Amino acid sequence: MKNKMDWSAFLGAVVTIALPIALQNFLSTTASMVDTIMIGSQGELAVAAVGICSQISSLFFSCYFGFASGALLFFSQYWGARNEKGINRTFGLALVCMFLVSLVFGTVAVANPEWILRIYTDKDAIVAVGAPYMRIVGVAYPLQVLAMIISFLMRSTERVRPPLLSSILALVTNFVLNWILIYGRFGMPKMGASGAAVGTLVSGMVNIAVLLAFLVQDKKTVALRLWDMFGWGDGFFRQYMGKCFPIICNELFYGIGQMLINVVIGRQSESAIAAMAAFRVLEGFVFAFFGGLADASSVVVGKEVGAGRHMRGYQYVKGFALLCPAITFCICLVGLLCNGPLLSLFGLGAEAQFYGKYMILIYLAAGTIRTCNYIMNSCYRAGGEAVFGTVLELSCLFAVSVPATWIAGMVLHLPFLAVFSFLYTDELIRLVFEVWYTKSGKWVKPVTEAGKQTLPDFRKQLQEGKGTKALHS
Repeated sequence: MKNKMDWSAFLGAVVTIALPIALQNFLSTTASMVDTIMIGSQGELAVAAVGICSQISSLFFSCYFGFASGALLFFSQYWGARNEKGINRTFGLALVCMFLVSLVFGTVAVANPEWILRIYTDKDAIVAVGAPYMRIVGVAYPLQVLAMIISFLMRSTERVRPPLLSSILALVTNFVLNWILIYGRFGMPKMGASGAAVGTLVSGMVNIAVLLAFLVQDKKTVALRLWDMFGWGDGFFRQYMGKCFPIICNELFYGIGQMLINVVIGRQSESAIAAMAAFRVLEGFVFAFFGGLADASSVVVGKEVGAGRHMRGYQYVKGFALLCPAITFCICLVGLLCNGPLLSLFGLGAEAQFYGKYMILIYLAAGTIRTCNYIMNSCYRAGGEAVFGTVLELSCLFAVSVPATWIAGMVLHLPFLAVFSFLYTDELIRLVFEVWYTKSGKWVKPVTEAGKQTLPDFRKQLQEGKGTKALHS
């Protein structure tokens, strides 16, 4: 096997696996963003309130995503090795861990939403609008984690159509219910932000119903068995937690870092908060698609590593690291050119629209670099290495981005756009180290026997390839 990129095989994997997964992730995330867009007619205050609630949901996501991401590592490698029992055990353990996190967040959101909202903002008007929304959305949190783990299982076993279909139906449900309940159509009460929350809850139920129907129907690919799902003996619990713990720490502390940044943003003017809420939606549209590509790259790379085809997985990582940032740049450029029509969807005032335009301009460069870093870190995890990316991301976040943003906003009280510009200061530093680590191939650490058997040959082949390059230079 040559140490050379096979672009035809790579593009084939992108078309058959990566694009459907990316589209499903995009639609799934879009469903939660529809709330912020459709609530724009209620004014900047409602947009700001829903935006703050979305930041709380992002913290919830960070707290459980480590378990899901670790499960994706095991799913993809076990699928490459056709180890059905391993897939079952991973599904059961990840589901239990994620469900416990959802119960904690859901209970706080339902019982005392005002308390958690006041952590993020000191604006009483925003808290008053956001609390009813938060209380309803909190009920949907357990549904969210169940949908994610089932989707990850299906993606990893190359069943990409069911999650795509469920996301489409959930998105349509959310849109229709928002239109009816936010504006009070067909004799229904005009609920405003609370109506958007009801739409989110019901669409989550639809998503789960469709996924479960496909999961129960299809027993040929992977059959889930209760006695296997909860059989965590033979050191499996320790192995799973050993691989997941760095990822869990990564996601948890990253969420805390983003929370600290959001606390700074929540102390800006209401126009700035509303502009930030609108920008987060636009950023989410971009990042949802490429978050899906990152998940897809994990499936593709993890499958190759698990099957012992390490050089092909190594080549795929380099391909994704080039392709995804290039597309991100093009989409951000289109967003910048169309910033007026896009920002007008949110009912923003002149000052907030001014902020939004220059936030998109800053993100044109920052988002491209961020996508590249995200893709490479996801591939490290799929290859079995979760420590390097975790240490690098958290070190840069807490040593550079968080203190710089905090000082700019809370100490120096700089203008909002100056504060915003510090949010992504850590990405360029990470890029330098991640490019080096990707080329090194040290992230290939399989958990399957098939992968472990071919690892020495891969290391040797990689060294021979570097030696050849040195001779030619």
